[in-house]
Amino acid sequence: MKPLFVLLLSLTGAALLAGADLKEVAYVPAAKVDAALAGKADIYLVKGDNVAAEGNYRDKAGNVEMHEKLTDVFYITSGEATFVAGGKLEGGQPSGPGQIRGGTITGGTTYHLTKGDVIVIPAGIPHWFKEVPAAISYYVVKVPKL
Repeated sequence: MKPLFVLLLSLTGAALLAGADLKEVAYVPAAKVDAALAGKADIYLVKGDNVAAEGNYRDKAGNVEMHEKLTDVFYITSGEATFVAGGKLEGGQPSGPGQIRGGTITGGTTYHLTKGDVIVIPAGIPHWFKEVPAAISYYVVKVPKL
């Protein structure tokens, strides 16, 4: 699975960087990545108008969210979680441009995410870390919808 993720991330990154607002190579040292994945630093590893890479850490359930114009590509680096995606978002509220948070999901698909898993959530699909038994760390690459 790891070679598949590396290929996916490389292709996604190359496509994003070709049209991104970045003017230079974006290098993130391991210490910053480790801190983000441990929940001890800013989650943004790289952020631009057309690209974002994050290191995320959760030790509890999250809120339902839906991004109208961003696809999320998650790669789980440690831990596990019950994740729900798809179905219908009910009761969410706008939290920013093109972002809806809160409420619940009805009729979604439940996934048990563990280390090494990759999940891709297309723009417009509600998703939710419903249960996080201990903690989970993961990378996110956000791909804008064209």
